[in-house]
Amino acid sequence: MPLTANAAPSKAQRAYDWIKAQIMSQAFSPGYRLVLASIAETLGMSVVPVREAIRRLEAEGLVTFERNVGARVSMVNGEQYTYSMETLAVLEGAATALSAAHITAEDLAHARELNASMEASLKNFDPQTFTETNHEFHRVLACRCPNERLNDLVTVEWERLNHLRTSTFSFVPERARASVNEHHHILHLIETHAPADAVERAVRQHRAATLASYLSSREDRGGAQRRTA
Repeated sequence: MPLTANAAPSKAQRAYDWIKAQIMSQAFSPGYRLVLASIAETLGMSVVPVREAIRRLEAEGLVTFERNVGARVSMVNGEQYTYSMETLAVLEGAATALSAAHITAEDLAHARELNASMEASLKNFDPQTFTETNHEFHRVLACRCPNERLNDLVTVEWERLNHLRTSTFSFVPERARASVNEHHHILHLIETHAPADAVERAVRQHRAATLASYLSSREDRGGAQRRTA
């Protein structure tokens, strides 16, 4: 019997949504062991749909399987973060460029409000809040992208990043002001109907600059630790 638009989500989907929410909220922190029987009992279902959900999360990089251990929430890994940022630079640049031709005046006004909020927050900086607002800013600019597959890929990478770090700006708070200024530039390009390739390049360079700041900070911290060891 075909599913209707109002059909309830499957048990596997419910398990997937619940486990993913626990990971994203840090209730299940990196390294946390996922006991299928316990999760199944909590959700009132068998382990079969839970196992299916775990496999989906493994494919997204949020869960790993270890021999003789089972499923665990993936550990934070600097290499994985780099790969995700490089990937997001390409995907988000393309999505924003495609979105630009369809974006509304209301979208742009909302994006400007978000960037103004980020700028105001620099005085009493909270990295997590800044990151959440930054995510919403970029989501708004890319929200009119007509390529749904591309939108899905961007969302997956954002969620992967949300798991991999609390906030890049915790490591490089000085990057926040430059990020806000780059947002102004991206908004100007969209508002003045700049060519799509110019928008794509600006977004890609913006993401790459954040990654470069993070990597530079990590090298500096590593050097300091070696000198004091």
